[in-house]
Amino acid sequence: MGDVASDPTRRFDLLVVGEVNADVIVADPDPRPTFGQAERIVQDIRPAVGSSSVITACAAARLGLRVAMVGVVGDDLFGRFMLDAMRERAIDVSAVRVADDAPTGASVILTDGRDRAILTARGTIGAVTAGDVPAELLRQTRHLHIGSWFLQDALRPDAIGLLRAARDAGLTTSLDPNWDPSERWDDGLTAVLPWLDLVFPNDTEASRIAGFDDPEIAAVELARLGVPGTAAASSGPGPVFVVKCGADGAFAATAAGVVARVGPYPVTALDTTGAGDTFDAGFLAAWLDGAALVDALRAGAVAGALSTTALGGVDGQPSRSALDAALLGWPS
Repeated sequence: MGDVASDPTRRFDLLVVGEVNADVIVADPDPRPTFGQAERIVQDIRPAVGSSSVITACAAARLGLRVAMVGVVGDDLFGRFMLDAMRERAIDVSAVRVADDAPTGASVILTDGRDRAILTARGTIGAVTAGDVPAELLRQTRHLHIGSWFLQDALRPDAIGLLRAARDAGLTTSLDPNWDPSERWDDGLTAVLPWLDLVFPNDTEASRIAGFDDPEIAAVELARLGVPGTAAASSGPGPVFVVKCGADGAFAATAAGVVARVGPYPVTALDTTGAGDTFDAGFLAAWLDGAALVDALRAGAVAGALSTTALGGVDGQPSRSALDAALLGWPS
């Protein structure tokens, strides 16, 4: 991870760059609407912290990391809700830009506790740019994480420039691709792989990106694409692909093959919203502390699982003490 990445004198442990949008959660055993101007009574409707990037930031802050966020919101109710929610969790939002020409993105999530459907209005979701990231903020941070790659329309064109600046400032780097609504499954992702230390797809995403049905083969092939080919690229062996497999646990792969694996942490899940994003934070918290890959995988798996025990993406996120207690009670 390097001397600077482990330097506790930096102001922030984690800088998350990505989308900032609110969720409205509709929860019911059958949350499906009935058209024809029919009204249905459902169990629960509530606003919630949304966006994969912010959910990761909230999980990291809950685990005790010092976190800053860079993104864009509109000057509206959802934007103020998201800014207030992050401030309440001690996340620095001084670099979150308030746009006056677009509304804050928002998602309506219909969930029955086992599955969910999501309707999203983009608004400012794809508006953050590399230029929104202050150089001074990079110098104050240990690790840069980019969330929801396929949603970052304005960031992608200069993502390599941002990652290069982060590397020059001594940061380690990671990226979570999340789902690609366009289903093109690249949008420059393979080009940025040599600039990343960690990549966090789930098993389906890894397979779609690489074009292999087997997620292990997919992850290894993608890791090989990330091995630097020239001195002008990054240095090192290429990224570690940390692949989340839901009820099948998780594994880590490099260009040499699968190097670590863990099973699932047993919980009774209420809502899986944000579980993968909380996994990212749990893994990063352990990894930035110098944990071995398998131990970081265990931390991610437990954090993600615990987050499913409450409705929404953040209410079930564990504290560091709760995570440590769960890890102690989970046989390796």
